[in-house]
Amino acid sequence: MLKEIEEALAVLSIPEKAEFFPKFFKTGKGEYGEGDLFLGVKVPDQRLVAKEYFAKISLEDLSTLLSSKYHEHRLTALFMLISKFEKTKDKAVKKEIIEFYLSHLKYVNNWDLVDSSCYKILGRYAFENQQEELLRKLAVSEEMWYKRIAVVGTMHYVKKGAYELTKEFVTLNLKHPHDLMHKANGWLLREMGQKNEQELLSYLNQYYKEMPRTCLRYAIEKLDEDLRQDYLKGRI
Repeated sequence: MLKEIEEALAVLSIPEKAEFFPKFFKTGKGEYGEGDLFLGVKVPDQRLVAKEYFAKISLEDLSTLLSSKYHEHRLTALFMLISKFEKTKDKAVKKEIIEFYLSHLKYVNNWDLVDSSCYKILGRYAFENQQEELLRKLAVSEEMWYKRIAVVGTMHYVKKGAYELTKEFVTLNLKHPHDLMHKANGWLLREMGQKNEQELLSYLNQYYKEMPRTCLRYAIEKLDEDLRQDYLKGRI
């Protein structure tokens, strides 16, 4: 099966091969999932496939995968792109990967695609190269997925103990009408609290009454029960 996958990657641009991947990855309609049997063979873990083949696939072929109508094709492409980004030490190559990622953002329009890729690629690059404007332009976009990419991209800042950009973007989109933004905001605040609870409490004390309930629920999820109840009761 791995030989067939390698063969499919090599001729990815040939139209008749475009239907190859759905045999091995679920197509968004639930035909096959990771671990399911197909013709007696287990459907492979996309991360393992990505780690095996990322060096053999060009950005041009990744573009073909990313523009696929199948969600799992796009997810596999992003895993390969992450591997390319993580394995290279060449700053010029990293910049090329970032430019490729930014030019294909219109295909990163799904919760899994955003959360699996943007902070590992875009957030890390912005942090390491002081390129916060890349994220800031997305945060003020009219496109909800771009806003979410910007917020999730600050996860790398949170992991490094730098919280100001995360708080800026959460505050900027606190009143966004879509629940997916509320979840993203709450998720980032929760992770911030895991690193530094006082940072979270300071932010909550200032904004918790303005937060959509979904955002607040995620943000306080890891706090002590008594503290969670205090914030929830403060909304009544």
